[in-house]
Amino acid sequence: MAGDDYLARLNPEQREAVETLDGPVLILAGAGTGKTRVLTTRFAHLLKTGRAWPGQVLAVTFTNKAAREMRERVSAILGQPAEGLWLGTFHSLCARMLRRHAELVGLTSAFTILDTDDQMRLLKQVMDAAGVDLKRWPAQGLMAQIQRWKDRGLTAERVTPAEDTDYAGGRARPLYAAYQSRLRDLNCCDFGDLMLHMTEVFRGHPAVLADWNRRLRYILVDEYQDTNLVQYYWLRLLAQSHRNICCVGDDDQSIYSWRGAEIENILRFEKDFPNAKVVRLESNYRSTKPILAAAAHLIAHNNGRLGKTLRAGRKDAEGDKVRVVSLWDSEEEARMVGERIEAARRAGHKLAEIAILVRAGFQTRAFEERLIVLGLPYR
Repeated sequence: MAGDDYLARLNPEQREAVETLDGPVLILAGAGTGKTRVLTTRFAHLLKTGRAWPGQVLAVTFTNKAAREMRERVSAILGQPAEGLWLGTFHSLCARMLRRHAELVGLTSAFTILDTDDQMRLLKQVMDAAGVDLKRWPAQGLMAQIQRWKDRGLTAERVTPAEDTDYAGGRARPLYAAYQSRLRDLNCCDFGDLMLHMTEVFRGHPAVLADWNRRLRYILVDEYQDTNLVQYYWLRLLAQSHRNICCVGDDDQSIYSWRGAEIENILRFEKDFPNAKVVRLESNYRSTKPILAAAAHLIAHNNGRLGKTLRAGRKDAEGDKVRVVSLWDSEEEARMVGERIEAARRAGHKLAEIAILVRAGFQTRAFEERLIVLGLPYR
């Protein structure tokens, strides 16, 4: 894909998303609409057109796997390895930044990032020293609260009475402060501190923020609907001068509110960045028309969505109708699925062509037991 043909592979809406380089851009990308291709092509396009050097683009993903895939795709378009990129997860990028500014939060550049077990061990020591009954007030509960505060960009000093909790007899906030003090004494931070510390550095040191605003001229963000408040603050601070921020997300796929994700971040993008360009990717290359129609009718009942209508982009998009079957329990469901798999196998279909999708891992048990009884191999 090296050369100038990389834009020819895009449909009109994808190309608009790639070529709108200046100012704030929100790309509403439904499932199967090629958002990864758009994001990586936009990244490469910034470099190929000379709008930015590799070190002037910040690209943020949620997983290391997504970051690796983006790096590989950008390199393929450029026709050479992409070096010197600010590309990675929120936490990995903040860790790189924090190494440069550690002294501003009371650490040295050689700070250690604690894993979950070490975090819990340290918090228990802090709670024990404060005379907290760990049987009545388990450390896991307090750690969960501390991480929620960090996800919301709240240091112990920023926790207001409205944000406080009565955990440990109303002592959660001072225990949080003591835990942070102990981390600093040990030249350590936990995972949540990486984002929080850098946000505090930007808030409290305008010259440092101005320097990063000059360095990073373009910002690309994947899965914006899954960002929490501290990630939102960090991005807004980095984009506040040039406003060249492009966020890709889908308000219909926000499923991580339980871990701090704020769907409001994507819903208020146009308010945060006036005159933002909104591009909707609505050609779905993954599913058939009946599946898309069924999904559209269901998702239309959601409140607080920006709205888009997915249409089939595949040539073979007709497909079979979606069937809805009501059954008494999981055992009857497993029997029905097993029978259909056997029927499909008799009709000449390979088992490798058949998949069973469930909402949560624990729901696979009934299916596995039934497949074992029927002697059907599975993975």
